[in-house]
Amino acid sequence: MNAESDKTSPGEIPTPDRLLHAGSEGEYTAEDLVLASGRDVNPKNLAWAKRRMAEKGRASLDELLP
Repeated sequence: MNAESDKTSPGEIPTPDRLLHAGSEGEYTAEDLVLASGRDVNPKNLAWAKRRMAEKGRASLDELLP
């Protein structure tokens, strides 16, 4: 492995912490919930996610994320 590969190139700046986020503090969709659960996005799983969002609200995503 090349030591140079770990360095940021002159034109690249790391993303500031204030722009990084995790969790469900913003808007989320049924597709987001399906992906967070590790499932494939398909009609059956999207229906599951919509039911879960209706039952648990924002907690439906919070329970899946670290």
